[in-house]
Amino acid sequence: MSHCTTETAVDALVVGAGPAGLMAADVLGKAGYTVLLAEHKPSVARKFLMAGKSGLNLTKDEPLDEMLPAFGPSADRLAPILRDFDAREVQAWAQSLGQPLFTGSSKRVFPKAMKASPLLRACLAEVNARVETRWRWQGFDGALSVFETPNGPQNVKAKVTVLAMGGASWRKLGSDGAWAEALPTEDIVPFQPVNMGFRVNWSSHMEAHFGAPIKAVALHAGGQAERAEFTISKAGIEGGGIYLVSKAMRDGARLTVDLFPDLSVDVLRQKLGGRGKASVTSHLRKRLKLTGARLALLQEFCRPLPNDLAPLLKAVPILHDGPRDLDEAISTSGGVSWAALDSNLMLRARANTFCAGEMIDWDAPTGGYLLTGCLATGRWAGRAAVEALAAI
Repeated sequence: MSHCTTETAVDALVVGAGPAGLMAADVLGKAGYTVLLAEHKPSVARKFLMAGKSGLNLTKDEPLDEMLPAFGPSADRLAPILRDFDAREVQAWAQSLGQPLFTGSSKRVFPKAMKASPLLRACLAEVNARVETRWRWQGFDGALSVFETPNGPQNVKAKVTVLAMGGASWRKLGSDGAWAEALPTEDIVPFQPVNMGFRVNWSSHMEAHFGAPIKAVALHAGGQAERAEFTISKAGIEGGGIYLVSKAMRDGARLTVDLFPDLSVDVLRQKLGGRGKASVTSHLRKRLKLTGARLALLQEFCRPLPNDLAPLLKAVPILHDGPRDLDEAISTSGGVSWAALDSNLMLRARANTFCAGEMIDWDAPTGGYLLTGCLATGRWAGRAAVEALAAI
């Protein structure tokens, strides 16, 4: 049975119901405009909910001048946007929705509930918009946005549009990057993984350590040094520490791990002196308490072990086979280029059409920066859309 195309007219259309889209829709709805919020998955904010399974790191409680460098080359473009909605504003927003927060020792901020669903429910209750799910955006047809829906083709005529369709990772949660084909090629930067694990072809002796955390180490890549832990998995290496240095690694930097970041080479040499007839492994266990996965990592990449172990313990080279698949990354860079957007996040090639969230070509490490950027750009695009509506 064929369906006829139907048409809907609204003041504002928001495409994508993740954090950025929800923020934009909230701003537009509170300004008194009719808003249609369209999501192509069966339910909203699926990637946001998945992030909440590990605690939902909302932001990092630090001043803007400390936060901005984490955004790398995009810091200058994001500066006014984040200044308008910084870490304190993110916390105030969550608390205004009845969500108590706490700040960990690393300055990372989490809901006390340690999950995303209560915050999402409270946010949805505030958003004054018509929400449609299973609506997949197909692009523009003149003044119309075209959708495929369970009830057939739908055209939406909107005075302003905010696109917030995510990047190109975790397609099962909604971020598949398919929308890029509907925009001019010259406006799109190719997608690349950010905050991702790396493949390692482990030898069989490492199987006993799959799932083991590597703690109390420092990771070095491309001049960057991070005190953080990571995890050995069947597929390779992953976890917070790897994500922090993943961009440098992706761009070709060598990764080394300092197994004893609090001890100098000279101190290590002193502790390892006088081995006698003991095996190297026994000596490391006895003198440095180097055991388990940390010892296995040394043996995996550094055998045969040299007589002078101290320098090696400070820089164990981690050999890998490159990033995990794009779809497995926590987030992606690429998407709509900054050159295609004006200071209001409006597409230069299409008046009154704004972009927000991860679909813009910016990247940030995990630790609260990514979600803060999505919320801030969604709010910024929503406010710019309100200003555009007021001028029509």
